[in-house]
Amino acid sequence: MIAAQTLKAYLREQSLELELDSVQVAALTLAAVLAAQKPETARDVFRFPVPRLGENGACSLFDELDDAPYDLSAWFGGETDEARGALIDLAALIDSTNRQVGADWLGIYVVRGEGEASRLVKLSYHGRPSRAEFPLTADFAEVSNNSRVGLSGWGVIIDDVAEWCALGGGYYQCDPTVTSEVCLPVLDAEGRVLGIIDAESSQRGFFTPERQAWLAALAVVLAEPLAALPFVEPE
Repeated sequence: MIAAQTLKAYLREQSLELELDSVQVAALTLAAVLAAQKPETARDVFRFPVPRLGENGACSLFDELDDAPYDLSAWFGGETDEARGALIDLAALIDSTNRQVGADWLGIYVVRGEGEASRLVKLSYHGRPSRAEFPLTADFAEVSNNSRVGLSGWGVIIDDVAEWCALGGGYYQCDPTVTSEVCLPVLDAEGRVLGIIDAESSQRGFFTPERQAWLAALAVVLAEPLAALPFVEPE
């Protein structure tokens, strides 16, 4: 069970003015989803399609996919039962959260590597194919909210992408239809960034406080499963 004090602290630290009761109900619901026995699935939780990247590391033509899918199994030393169970849990959290939020895109990323090799790795998502890894470097954070949140530990809420960019905000675009976004960090008890969640919509101002409550709850609930992932460093 997620303590109310933990939720309150997260909302305060992220400057999210949300009703605590709403976030607590969402967190309890998602914690129950995480704890529930999952049915067997034919879904490939280890691989997903990714767009081709251009010379500058940005997505290339919209909907132009790389020949090979991204393969998460290298991060787990193969397709182990433990890793499969963990990824199925994350997929269930994505599905349950988005039944309430209704975002066009929602994904979970985890921090891997150290120093200049540090990056965000996408583990599970709902929506169109998108980039699998985001460098956690100061340079990339200039153009990517995912990287900025992953480096700083401070969330970002954008009601209008065009206005954000006009005011000088950096924005990494794989899908030109996106007009609003919420990106929140997943933090451990010491405040270290374990990963992030990212949600996008084609509607301006889509992420109302009611929807933000579910996303904040997801970020808090994810702390334990992300910390427990059975990673094996790729050779």
